[in-house]
Amino acid sequence: MTPADSLVSPSGPPEEAPLAEPTPPLGYRALVVVVLSPLAFALVFACWTLFAVLGLELRRELALSPLAFAILLAMPLLAGGLASLPAALLARRLGGRRVMLGCLLWICPFLWWIGHADHYPEYLLAGLGLGVGAGALAAGLVHVATLGPARHVGLALGLYGAGMVGAGLGYLLLPLVSQAYGWRLAPLLYLLPVALVAGLLWLFADDAGTPAEAPRRRPSGRLAAGLRRLRDWTLWRLAITYGFFFGAFVGLALWLPGELTARYGLAQQAAALWGLPFPLVVGIGQVVGGALADRHDFRSLRWWVSAFVLACLFLLSYPPFTMQIHGVHGALALHYDAPLWGFELLMGLMGLAMGLGLGSLMRLIHRDHGEDMVLVGGLALTLGGLFAALLPPVFVLGSLWTGLDTAGFMFLYAALVLCMLVMLADHVRGARR
Repeated sequence: MTPADSLVSPSGPPEEAPLAEPTPPLGYRALVVVVLSPLAFALVFACWTLFAVLGLELRRELALSPLAFAILLAMPLLAGGLASLPAALLARRLGGRRVMLGCLLWICPFLWWIGHADHYPEYLLAGLGLGVGAGALAAGLVHVATLGPARHVGLALGLYGAGMVGAGLGYLLLPLVSQAYGWRLAPLLYLLPVALVAGLLWLFADDAGTPAEAPRRRPSGRLAAGLRRLRDWTLWRLAITYGFFFGAFVGLALWLPGELTARYGLAQQAAALWGLPFPLVVGIGQVVGGALADRHDFRSLRWWVSAFVLACLFLLSYPPFTMQIHGVHGALALHYDAPLWGFELLMGLMGLAMGLGLGSLMRLIHRDHGEDMVLVGGLALTLGGLFAALLPPVFVLGSLWTGLDTAGFMFLYAALVLCMLVMLADHVRGARR
């Protein structure tokens, strides 16, 4: 038994052997789900992170302080986190396609509003509207888990999660549109793709059944039953870890372009291009992690991934410094300042590990909580969205209070340590039981 295996919580279900029986070929319904759902995820995620890419123009146009801009970044994340669990429960009742379609159409007027707004409160309200539309992420998760290929559900969930590369789509396209036609046209760039994907979902996708096929229960009864289920600690075990990785990714994706501009003096377009690899490797890691989790019970992988990400955060937390050592032959001066390529390498390695963790964790949630997948998946996205909303103000306030640009990485390091302590406490509690 390896050291990692000894940390596996015995309170979880036993390891499952891979299924050996032949499986039917991928059907039309599953193929539509696997193709259209990640595309919708990517567009919603790109809209969700819109303010980060337009940060320089917004701060210049509205004369925003760093804290005011951080609050603006946090608004869509806060609303998206609060909308995730209700959207997941609504998707179970009405069908994931219907809820995704409604969320995509809901986003469109707020994109138009961002392109025409003039005052800070208008942008805050528009950001809240975009965040409510991000409930499509939870609805899409229900759609994929319900109608995706049964044998390769991990791969399907990984492909869906890889829609996080939508942040990279914004990094690549919006600066070009902003420079060519002005930044106010950039939000309108998403209107046609969002409407097009909504039309494709309406034409080609379907749901597992009609609302009439679901058990008849009063909404108050369903809500009370869900709240009672949330008192069960086993529903939180994997959701907390997933929430950290999801929230940390979203927070870093929002913060990265501005950090590269401030730390290395890059122009907006150059900073966007240097920030592109991070969401890409996270998306690749999710696909690989989900596919491998179909074949293996990667229950101990969360420990290895957490330890590796912790080491990367420790290195990224070091600010530039100069140290003088008085030796036998005189003073020896040492200077440290991470070069751009070194910063990118650490972010890429950490992003790949985070993607592996996200993909394998969502497959574990589906395996451990098949009947409660909607509840636990919505809970995981809720925790991730709320944690992501906390990060922009914390990054700014941490830098102001400590005077260090790396204070955000220090906070993430401390949060991951706390998350691992919760994992360890869960293991000890299961061992005693």
